[in-house]
Amino acid sequence: MNLNRRHLFAAASGLAAAATLAACGSNDGGLSSSSAPQSTGGGGNVALTQWYHEYGEAGVKEAVEKYAAEYPNAQVTAVWNPGDYAQKLGAALLTNDFPDVFESEQGASLDMIQQGQVADLTDIVAPVEAEFAPAVMKRFKFEDKYFAIPQVIDMQLLYYRKSVLEAAGVQPPQTFAELADAANAVATDDMGGFFAGNDGGVGVLGTMFIWAAGLEQFDEERTKATFTETSFYDALVAYRDFSKTKGLLQSASAEWYDGAAFVNGETAMQWGGLWSMPDIQAAHGDDFGVVAFPAIGGSGRVAVPFGAFGACVAAKGANVDAAKEFVKWLWIDQEDKQVEFADAFGTHIPAKTALVSRASKLAEGPGADAAKFVAENGFTNDIMWTGPLGQAYSAAVTNVIKRDADPAAEFTSVGELAATELQRVKG
Repeated sequence: MNLNRRHLFAAASGLAAAATLAACGSNDGGLSSSSAPQSTGGGGNVALTQWYHEYGEAGVKEAVEKYAAEYPNAQVTAVWNPGDYAQKLGAALLTNDFPDVFESEQGASLDMIQQGQVADLTDIVAPVEAEFAPAVMKRFKFEDKYFAIPQVIDMQLLYYRKSVLEAAGVQPPQTFAELADAANAVATDDMGGFFAGNDGGVGVLGTMFIWAAGLEQFDEERTKATFTETSFYDALVAYRDFSKTKGLLQSASAEWYDGAAFVNGETAMQWGGLWSMPDIQAAHGDDFGVVAFPAIGGSGRVAVPFGAFGACVAAKGANVDAAKEFVKWLWIDQEDKQVEFADAFGTHIPAKTALVSRASKLAEGPGADAAKFVAENGFTNDIMWTGPLGQAYSAAVTNVIKRDADPAAEFTSVGELAATELQRVKG
């Protein structure tokens, strides 16, 4: 299983410190592995260094080395970085030993932008922004500027066994009430109804409760939290009530980010990642479907969290213009490579909407449904969702669901902290 993806998706799902999401790679737990240059190719007199985190899927490393070698206008050195990529990148950007081009989860972070570490890519991105998934571009834009180009999209979604739900006479859930009813209808001594992690789902579902209740994290001006109201509190209580029924499988043989519980028949429905779909298809064939997280309450909406790594250019590099030309060539112009990057190594969604139909694993069935969910119902943490706010939010959600605390009382201080954090990060 891909531990980087687990950590980054959990973070962005609401109950972790950073506002990061979607990664696809393994994590050896340290920085001891070599990150020496892996491939140098291309032509021209300019030398560029490009960093990638370590993707877990076989073939990715060889593919990005091939892309670097095929670029005609510069000598591009692709560097593979096992271990804690985010930590290593953050440290490098504070020195003079940083890469010309690098990938960053959800594009450039607020710190990178405010500290002048990333080049403005608006001139190459804005003319083609309509070609990319709108929800992704909304997250990648900050103060009407782009500082990264989306590479590929990952997401979370709800898997269900068709035959099990049909036998119980229930439909794939579109509302949370339907999810609770279906989970309790199919739960047996041998199979759980719904599984979302060995913590009862409070970790990964995090900010899902905001989006599924029909709310946003902040107001448009980013001056205050907009989730501190009754519909959000009712969503938390609804999940708390459900968590006390037989329908919620409290523990399984693996965590939510591993499809094993669903594959092994431990649960009829599971919240998981798109990356588990190949294993699930191998185990169950056509006997599964996918839905977004159901709407909660009368003003709710279905929702899925997504994440996208983005290609950034270091603002203080010696060859900024050449680096911008390279990322435009690779992530805007070279559509065959973009499809291969998304489709040939695991299951991912191309960042350009027109390329989704060219991805074989998304052409039909659950894969096509998943891509549609991102386009129509995708959400991710706001760029100003800070570490302190994420930690406070985490504690409050846990107290409400696990310890029966009053939601309004718990989130009064979270709302106050949100206002303080927003003011702080704006400088």
